[in-house]
Order: sequence, then C-alpha cells, then structure tokens
Amino acid sequence: MPDRKGDRSTAPAKEDRRKQHNLFEAAAVFVSASVEEDQARIDEASGWVSPEALSFGVSELACRAVIALARERGESPQTVARTLLGLPAD
Repeated sequence: MPDRKGDRSTAPAKEDRRKQHNLFEAAAVFVSASVEEDQARIDEASGWVSPEALSFGVSELACRAVIALARERGESPQTVARTLLGLPAD
C-alpha cells in the first residue's frame, strides 16, 4: 500500500482538540476552582487563554449568573448583584 502521510487532513488530531480550550471553558473552570479553593485548577485554567480573555469570560459568566438568579427570584439584576456582594439595597 502506498504511504499516505502526505494525505493527512489539516484538522488537528483528536488529542490536540481536547487540549484546546475556549475562554468560556477557562472561565467556568477558573471560577469553580476559585470557589473550591483549588489552586492547581485555577493555575491550569489561567494558562488556557490570555488574561484578558479570561477576564472577559469571568465577566460574562457573572452576568449570566446574575441574570439567571434574577429570573429565578423574580428580582432585578441590580438587586441580585448587590445582595450577592453583601451591599445594601439601593
């Protein structure tokens, strides 16, 4: 059979795709690891994307969490955010 090495797809190998993480995965792992005080996972997630991307992902996660809690509680996002941070109602 002829050598087919030259016929390989340019798509990453299955192992390579598992190692690639997007900013939302990084943010989810970073935040959950922070809650669990798991420094190894915090460090790992921090290395998956740039600090700016991680910051954006964490911010997006916070926004989505506040919106979900506000809907669940029937409160405004501002009320929920202030409550979560221990701030007085405005």
